[in-house]
Amino acid sequence: MAKEFKLPEVSEGVGEADISEVMVAEGDVIEADQVVMEVETDKAVAPVECPFGGKILKVHVKEGDTVPIGATLLTIEDSGDGKAEAKASGARGPSEGSGAGGQGSGGGKEARSEKPEAKERKPAQEAAAKPPSPREGGAKATPSASQRTATQTHAESIHDVKVDGKDVVDLVVLGGGPGGYPAAFDAADHGLKVVLVDENAQPGGVCLRVGCIPSKALLHVAKLIHEAKEASHWGLTFNEPKLDLDKLRQFKNGVVTKLTGGVGQLAKGRGVKIVQARGTFVDSHTLNLQKPDGSTEQLKFKKCIVAVGSRPTMPPIFDIGDKRVMTSTGALDLPDVPKKFLVIGGGYIGLEMGTVYAALGSRVTVVEMTGGLLPGADRDLVKPLQTRLEKEFEAIHLDTKVEKLEAKKEGIAVTVSGKAVEKGAPATQVFDRVLIAIGRLPNGKGIGLENTKAEVDQRGHVKVDRRMQTADPDILAIGDVAGEPMLAHKATREAKVAVATLLGEPSEFDNVGIPAVVFTDPEIAWVGLSETEAEKQGRKVKVAKFPWAASGRAQTIDRLDGLTKLICDPETERILGVGIVGAGAGELIAEGTLAVEMAAVARDVADTIHAHPTLSETMMESGEAIFGQATHYFRPKR
Repeated sequence: MAKEFKLPEVSEGVGEADISEVMVAEGDVIEADQVVMEVETDKAVAPVECPFGGKILKVHVKEGDTVPIGATLLTIEDSGDGKAEAKASGARGPSEGSGAGGQGSGGGKEARSEKPEAKERKPAQEAAAKPPSPREGGAKATPSASQRTATQTHAESIHDVKVDGKDVVDLVVLGGGPGGYPAAFDAADHGLKVVLVDENAQPGGVCLRVGCIPSKALLHVAKLIHEAKEASHWGLTFNEPKLDLDKLRQFKNGVVTKLTGGVGQLAKGRGVKIVQARGTFVDSHTLNLQKPDGSTEQLKFKKCIVAVGSRPTMPPIFDIGDKRVMTSTGALDLPDVPKKFLVIGGGYIGLEMGTVYAALGSRVTVVEMTGGLLPGADRDLVKPLQTRLEKEFEAIHLDTKVEKLEAKKEGIAVTVSGKAVEKGAPATQVFDRVLIAIGRLPNGKGIGLENTKAEVDQRGHVKVDRRMQTADPDILAIGDVAGEPMLAHKATREAKVAVATLLGEPSEFDNVGIPAVVFTDPEIAWVGLSETEAEKQGRKVKVAKFPWAASGRAQTIDRLDGLTKLICDPETERILGVGIVGAGAGELIAEGTLAVEMAAVARDVADTIHAHPTLSETMMESGEAIFGQATHYFRPKR
């Protein structure tokens, strides 16, 4: 009996794929679950396994074809038992090249029939011969106390660890976010048998599912709305935008689905097995997995990387059991566009979400307990943003504390105290929705680490050293759970360090530059030493500022509210920090991060040719101002 084998779903959200390799021919006999083709999407090359065996009667596609999901690939005379002898030249059975965890490592050629070949690694003995870092003797990044106070461990390489039991995997990564999945992929790329455990149906963590990515999709829409209004100043007038909230949600969710599906596809291609379950430690080499259907099982491992991330802070005083009081997760769902929207917290999450809702039509009020928005940023960077937000938001109340929330039929009654009330604002106002955006808490508690030697501080951070090792020699931790700053890109870098550590190579997290970006309009970005930090440390610095009003490119896009500054050592002119506010600051900060990380001096940046006209020239001109005068901005010498 002839059966058709059709292209299965290779990744969530992917509708078609390119046939990159056909591994069988007409007349071949294949086994069940044999890899018969490889397909390529914009994310990765993925193996395609046929679930039944038999003789191939017809191959319907050729290499280079683009085919939709569900298209017929092969017509096969079903063998019935699925155990037909494979006769195709170069064809393989499921036992060959199954990769990590027997999941199919993504190859059908004989050369791909083994685990991915490990990259060449320098032995630990070569560490002493490593040339000194250009930043040695300079200021290194200062990790938080919670992050870098773990008892020093001298862990064995993963290849030397022996664990009793059946089906022991080399590495379990607990958590599938921007730290977890890069760690799993890197370990698999070096030949390890890896299982990635995450309790969510979609891998990618908070960042991909309910954080960085969906918020930036919505901020992009907000920016379009602003630019459409501003275009009237340039002689271009549009009608008032009409909001289709359902379609906007579809756009945002589509972005998330495509990216999380891509992570799943990349995992499959590398042979990383993804298990949806909540993992808790039984001991230093065993996880208990509780699956969505309520069933449980245990998983044995040699090493584990903990990457369980963080969650929004919700103090009991604000947790009143009403859905109109939201965290960032709820706000990203876009339940509606409230007429009056209160944001508690003037940090980056609160201001980004406030920007989105204001653009969509809400009257936004921000309450911040401290004396300024974005307390961690220099004031001269915050000023242009605050000036713009004061026009777009209903109100910004600084030095103001929320005392009470109360659910009423007409909305959430919010009682405040402090400077806002002193200046005449009502002590109690009613809002349609309230966003709690006062920070995040690490998820180090409640995962059974007390059953290991790993140490967790009172806040929930897992204590680690610079090699990302905990006090337990076979458990490492990365990302938000391993300490401040809680940033996705820091977690990704820590993932590389952790994998190098468990492979036994010399590596540590010694990055000086960890950029921070606030994706408001204008954006704010900074890296390295800030002026505020330098002042607190009593450190002398030389600062050069280049206002964007002097930038030709800024003039052409009518965004003169920007500023670029370099913070340098006054004697060596080494770049210690960079701060930028303006359109696209989050992209521009990459050059600053590289300059800080490689210990560049101001002349390095100034003498580098920057394309004209671009906003990147503001970096070059700031460099010129450190040792002389910026070409397009004159500041008299004092």
